[in-house]
Amino acid sequence: MTFPYKDSPLIMGILNVTPDSFSDGGQFDKTQPAVKHALDMMYEGADIIDVGGESTRPGSERINADEQIVRVAEAIKSIREIALEEVEISIDTTLSEVAEAAIVAGASIINDVTAGTDDPQILELAADKNVPVILMHMQGNPQTMQSNPVYDDVVEDIRAYLLERVEAAIAAGVKQENIAIDPGIGFGKTQDHNMQLISNLGRFVDTGLPVLLGTSRKRFMGAICEGAESHELVGATCATTVTGVNAGVQMFRVHDVRPNRQAADVAYALLNQ
Repeated sequence: MTFPYKDSPLIMGILNVTPDSFSDGGQFDKTQPAVKHALDMMYEGADIIDVGGESTRPGSERINADEQIVRVAEAIKSIREIALEEVEISIDTTLSEVAEAAIVAGASIINDVTAGTDDPQILELAADKNVPVILMHMQGNPQTMQSNPVYDDVVEDIRAYLLERVEAAIAAGVKQENIAIDPGIGFGKTQDHNMQLISNLGRFVDTGLPVLLGTSRKRFMGAICEGAESHELVGATCATTVTGVNAGVQMFRVHDVRPNRQAADVAYALLNQ
């Protein structure tokens, strides 16, 4: 596949096979419940299932490649065997060793929150396997990223950074049509930074590259919604999905597939009326 593989918005369902992710840690860290949740999301309208074996929530600790592989490989293999070609599977990792094991198991997309800076070989792997890669911006790392993040101009700084990472991916042999970008909402950003980025998604869309938006259940929205807990932010997430569709964003990474599928489809239909 290449990005985008259909005209209407793509919904990427989040499957964290981790014990410590910020919203759903420990719910799907065994193969059977993970596979069931993946299939549920597929039937609710997910185009892509994004499988991650390492939490990147603020303050999270690193997980080595071997442990990540143990967490994700069997789940991906089982999802692929049941779903066949009905859904794409992405591997959410920064490590080439994990990405390669995931591709062998049945994954078809690499989703790297460090845009290839944690392990540059992941870009070479994407080129060698001819699979799409999503390059995300993160200031710092999960341990430090929310410690007073500062930008000169958050929109232009991140846009420029992502374009640099796109050039690095192309230099590694990745085809441009296999590259998507993600401004990294919540990854080394204050609430104001996040709001500016969402209000200016068009600046990322106008690069001509497919854009992924990942706001699902994130803390900055809770601060707006009278301190709502993460699981209560479904409507808030849908609001950002509609904003993204109107700006031309092609992919939305979410926990709650059905409501965001509906929000994206209605917004897209209205936009193209």
